[in-house]
Amino acid sequence: MNPELGNFALALACGIAAGQAILPLIGAQRRDPRLMALAPALAVGQMLCLITSFACLIHAAITNDFSVQNVAANSAVDKPLLYKITGVWGNHEGSVLLWAMILSICGGAVALFGRNLPSALQARVIAVLGGVAAGFELFCLLTSNPFARVWPAPMDGQGMNPLLQDPGLAFHPPILYTGYVGFAVPFAFAIAALMEGRVDAAWGRWVRPWAVAAWCFLTCGIALGSWWSYYVLGWGGYWFWDPVENASLIPWLTGTALVHSAIVVEKREGLKIWTVLLAIGTFSFSLSGTFLVRSGILNSVHAFANDPARGIFILGLLALVIGGSLLLFAMRAPQLTTGGLFAPVSREGLLVLNNILLCSICAVVLTGTMYPPFMSLLFGKTISVGKPFFDATTIPLAIPLMAFMGFGPMMPWKRAHMWPVLRRLWWAAALALVALVIAVVRMRDILPILATALAVWVIASSATDIVERLRLFRQPLSASLLRARSLPRAVFGAALAHAGVGVTVLGLAGMSQASHRIVEVHIGQTEMLAGDAWTLTDVRNAKGPNYDAMIATIEVRHNGRLITTLHPAKRTFASQHQTTTEVAIHTNLISDTYGVLGDKHGTDANPTYVLRLHHNPLAPWMWLGGLVMAIGGALSLSDRRMRVGAPRRAHAANMVTPA
Repeated sequence: MNPELGNFALALACGIAAGQAILPLIGAQRRDPRLMALAPALAVGQMLCLITSFACLIHAAITNDFSVQNVAANSAVDKPLLYKITGVWGNHEGSVLLWAMILSICGGAVALFGRNLPSALQARVIAVLGGVAAGFELFCLLTSNPFARVWPAPMDGQGMNPLLQDPGLAFHPPILYTGYVGFAVPFAFAIAALMEGRVDAAWGRWVRPWAVAAWCFLTCGIALGSWWSYYVLGWGGYWFWDPVENASLIPWLTGTALVHSAIVVEKREGLKIWTVLLAIGTFSFSLSGTFLVRSGILNSVHAFANDPARGIFILGLLALVIGGSLLLFAMRAPQLTTGGLFAPVSREGLLVLNNILLCSICAVVLTGTMYPPFMSLLFGKTISVGKPFFDATTIPLAIPLMAFMGFGPMMPWKRAHMWPVLRRLWWAAALALVALVIAVVRMRDILPILATALAVWVIASSATDIVERLRLFRQPLSASLLRARSLPRAVFGAALAHAGVGVTVLGLAGMSQASHRIVEVHIGQTEMLAGDAWTLTDVRNAKGPNYDAMIATIEVRHNGRLITTLHPAKRTFASQHQTTTEVAIHTNLISDTYGVLGDKHGTDANPTYVLRLHHNPLAPWMWLGGLVMAIGGALSLSDRRMRVGAPRRAHAANMVTPA
């Protein structure tokens, strides 16, 4: 599996993607079954080519083929095998190839699992995915070829950025990219619907599983990236409102709105135009994030490419994909019929409010992210927008969003009355009130107190929904268990996902009460933090596979009882001339004891060491909540109704209208 084979497979995939983008569309327009039947075969062929290409790049990294420039720049002989593999996507060229491969897998999945789709709709969806894939594969070949050669080949490579040599970040990009790229499928369904001039309940049923799957991966990717920032960078935080962090949060917000609005299309055939626009917007934001990271516009610790030429290519691709889709939306959206009338007080009404608040938060984050680069571009002024702005603008929108989350699942469709809903939620409100009182006693500021009460409200109301559906405590337990077996899994999944939001917010509220100290101590010296005694007992040197390490031993005691022993470290990578910190964390799932080793001062005979000590209440709950949300989404996907999709439309052969 040599690099030439990988490059050839990439070029072949690009050619197949071009055919995939053109031939099925012509077939759908002419109602030619032979051309439409080519779509699945072309999608699977492109997928196999890109998997082959990516495998060749991994093989080059594993075998230390430093004649490949990408391998020489990002690997080394002494690098551990895991990071030789994961280093393939820890750089610009490899990450773009990974993006293209995941996109081809999405197209292959539609081809293999979308057999119940009408042939014209499937052909159009696969064609749209092929067009986007062709653009990225052309970008790979022309400006970011991962198989470019270097001669003479060096004996050893430069090695990977040491910050990326971590298991958490090693698997963060593939998961995050799967979330980003997964929204290409709802986008393709939206474009196909605009071409056909038809959106109905069946379309909503087909779109929702793909949107939920992408949302699950994006949720996991964001949570994993936040966790990496927390335990690798050594600053004790979890979210910096970094522009690239925001670039992943923005499509998550609109993707969450898309998942909810697709439910309205499926159940009530309402919000059709809005759902199509959300599908276009979510994938557009995913593409825009790619452009921002790789164009050099945004300064970020996450950005690993700064090449204006590449940025111009992606900008052109963005203009074609986003501009073309919005133009098509402007032309065809008025032809989509509206339906599903409902009262403001109803489940549909709350889902609309949910969408408004989510998209408002998205608009605020987008404004704060893009305002500095636009000010720099237009007026030459350098400004920064940080945590105070985002906290002041997003929290007032998040509070009502969480308050209304508790009511949504309990609301009837079409028209509802508030009193019956409030009567069923009384015990959830009581628990939230108890949490409010406890928070007032134990917390300092109003926002964490309010967040704690709302988080308990969301968790308790999610549980209330399940209790009501199972009629627990109102009939024998055996009857409730029988109802649980017949209840759709999507109901449990939705309740779990909502509860996950509450768990994450509890973690955020707890972290607002965190305490920390930066101290300079001798070996044997003890410092106090959060009622615990922290003692530096030893510092030793050690050698790793491709680094030298200085490792500290810190004993943490409470009332004389040993709680844990921490071993934070500093690693020096000679080939990159870079030093990194290795945080030591002990968790009991209620709080984290967190230690960081800083610089060494003084003489060898009487050295002192800088330590950063943290006590972080409820910190693990932030990422536990993200995991619970993703599990809830996965449970929804396991529902047979979601897996098999909608039945074929009646008279599917006559469903196509001229584009």
